[in-house]
Amino acid sequence: MASANESSIQPELLELRSRIDAVDLELLALLNRRASLAHEVGELKKKEGSAAFRPEREAQVIDNLKQRNPGPLLRDSVAPIWREIMSACRALETPSRVAYLGPAGTFSEEAALGFFGSSIVKVPCVNADEVFHAASGGGADFGVVPVENSSEGVVTRSLDLFLTTPLAIIGETSLYVRHNLLRKLNSTEGISAVCAHPQALAQCHAWLSLHLPHAERRPVTSNAEGARLASLDESIAALASTRAASEFGLHNVAPAVQDDAHNRTRFAIVAHPDKHPQPKQSGLDCTSLVVSVPNRPGAVHDLLAPLKVHGVSMTRFESRPARSGQWEYYFYIDLQGHPDQQHVAKALQELRAACAFFKLLGTYPVDSH
Repeated sequence: MASANESSIQPELLELRSRIDAVDLELLALLNRRASLAHEVGELKKKEGSAAFRPEREAQVIDNLKQRNPGPLLRDSVAPIWREIMSACRALETPSRVAYLGPAGTFSEEAALGFFGSSIVKVPCVNADEVFHAASGGGADFGVVPVENSSEGVVTRSLDLFLTTPLAIIGETSLYVRHNLLRKLNSTEGISAVCAHPQALAQCHAWLSLHLPHAERRPVTSNAEGARLASLDESIAALASTRAASEFGLHNVAPAVQDDAHNRTRFAIVAHPDKHPQPKQSGLDCTSLVVSVPNRPGAVHDLLAPLKVHGVSMTRFESRPARSGQWEYYFYIDLQGHPDQQHVAKALQELRAACAFFKLLGTYPVDSH
């Protein structure tokens, strides 16, 4: 039997629920109206042969909404809501096929869904090479690959593949990465091996040394593959996401075991330039390139001088061996700005003249998360 207090609250609660239901119907009508307009845009794009997905346009829409959001909805909630809306609208034409490091439950899958929304055709791949192959050969419209981690640095295989494939970067996204110790048994006792991607094992090195010093650290192709193996053997644990725990029916016996509490991974969105042209200027862009310089004194200084002269900020500078046997290197560089901006265009022109090798990897909106 309800108390007097509960009886007085019940009519008010029912009234609020009724008003929420009415607003939901209004939202649904507006979303269908938006979908109809998006469909008209899609038909026009088909006639002119332009790309259906415009990352700079979506970035501008989301940034504008975040700036104008009056609350109480949190600003950080705006982007994932509108990405889902835009994903559903794009799917009215042909859903995008997106390749990523699989299987289900990987952080790469989470990054793909976070960037494109859930109205996509998922193309899970066994490694980064297969992601690049799928996006290069037409098996997927886009690929999602990890390129950098805040604690372990660059993902070298992804960088190397940019040299040997025609793919260009058209977008980026980043995730806070929380590695959880997953196991079939709800206990940390008796674990003989921990399976995970090599990056995950490195990111949890200190925790594993302290809590599981005698367990073998077994590298596998993905964290989700480690979770799959843990679901088959009670003596194996995995380092993976809560999504992987649900996918494979595992207990989360130790949450958030990464050594860096702010552990974050950056992902590049790649596509074939013949199918998806480079994004236009959005107002907050990054330009990525890979270069090499002649092996002579002062060559690297000459490489960077045009950036200073024209006021272009460099946000990343990484070197990778050229594997020529001559102690030569490729330099991966991220710059603030877009080549359509005059000062950036001039800096790139002079920088190219100083290089023995120059390849523009892409220019794209900066992740606003």
